[in-house]
Amino acid sequence: MTSTEESERREHLVLLALGVAALVVSGIRPLDRLTWVLEVFPAVAGALIFIAIYRRFRFTPLVYRLVLLHALVLMLGGHYSYAKVPLGYWMQDVLDLSRNPYDRVGHFMQGFVPAVIAREVLLRCTPLRRGGWLSFLTVAVCLAFSAFYEFTEWWAALAGGEAADAFLGTQGDQWDTQWDMFMCFTGAILSLLLLTRLHDRQLEARAGKV
Repeated sequence: MTSTEESERREHLVLLALGVAALVVSGIRPLDRLTWVLEVFPAVAGALIFIAIYRRFRFTPLVYRLVLLHALVLMLGGHYSYAKVPLGYWMQDVLDLSRNPYDRVGHFMQGFVPAVIAREVLLRCTPLRRGGWLSFLTVAVCLAFSAFYEFTEWWAALAGGEAADAFLGTQGDQWDTQWDMFMCFTGAILSLLLLTRLHDRQLEARAGKV
């Protein structure tokens, strides 16, 4: 194992430790325990998948850092429930909004982070090359994931009734589903615009190790 690989491995362990610590803290007296479980489940499931495939498929450092950031957003939302996150109330006051917008942040991240993951998987596991089709399919994957998440919210509402209201976090907005998918769409596009060059450099560096 080279010094670079050892350094990356140490970083991954630190990121994992930070994620576990954040999970524990977020689980201390959450506003609603069921909501907390539902909101942090994607972060826990994603972490387990990354750990399971770590030896066979190691992502670039950018992916792991973004995944931790996304997990922190989910855990904060789960602890307070999205409609009552203090950071969201601050944003509401600063931007003079009619509702707590923290769930919009969560859905923005739902596109911003998976876009890099999808892009890397498509580049490394399919014949696709950099260009328009790669960007199009990356955004399409993010929107498909967003649509599936909206399905899970719908199913949760059918199964839990009023108990699922905090998980849905619609705050009386009849266009909440459309807004959620639009924020995911925006996040995916912005991610590609901002992070593509950095991601490509890290992909090239990884390819040079093989």
